[in-house]
Amino acid sequence: MSQISLPFDWHGGAGAGDFLVSAANRIAVAHLERWRDWPLSVSVLTGPPLSGRSTLARHFAQMSGGEIIDDAQGDDEHRLFHAWNEAQTERRPLLMVGQAPPAGWTVALPDLRSRLAAVPHVAIEEPDDALARALICRAFDLAGASYAPDVPDWLLRRVEHRYGAIAEVTRLLDRAALSSGRKISVAMAKETLQSAGFLPIVPPDPSTDQRE
Repeated sequence: MSQISLPFDWHGGAGAGDFLVSAANRIAVAHLERWRDWPLSVSVLTGPPLSGRSTLARHFAQMSGGEIIDDAQGDDEHRLFHAWNEAQTERRPLLMVGQAPPAGWTVALPDLRSRLAAVPHVAIEEPDDALARALICRAFDLAGASYAPDVPDWLLRRVEHRYGAIAEVTRLLDRAALSSGRKISVAMAKETLQSAGFLPIVPPDPSTDQRE
């Protein structure tokens, strides 16, 4: 696990923090940092919601002086086409950012469609174990939540490894801790997540009932 120091936190809001780098996003990070070696002056970066794709794009713009177009797959096609041509003419790098790969974009303009078919594309994947655990700890630390040391690993085994799911669960536990004044423990996390429907409520096994 490594990190890139950025003036944004991992979920894209304002505040001090770092962009955490793991196997889930290392290829994308390396491609953007090697922008001088791009075969074209344009690339596409994609990733799931809350994956830090816009944060990483801003890092790219800061280090390269290039232009970024966020949510490019829903942008005006003529604007994208002209931005592409300007990038090639001026040799100024352009990064288009979206959620889906370019092959999945609905593009009516033939010239833009042919250009997108040739563009280098890198993707941020859903978090691996190392990144998921780091994001859980990061979310609690940014919120100032007090938590037991075994909570991140307990959550790691039970929370879906998606950026959105991690953000939702950690916000839920932080709110529960604030409202109750309790430290986030495994027991408290289990109770909270079961009440919210994130975890099933398992009935007791009659075979383990020790009553006389």
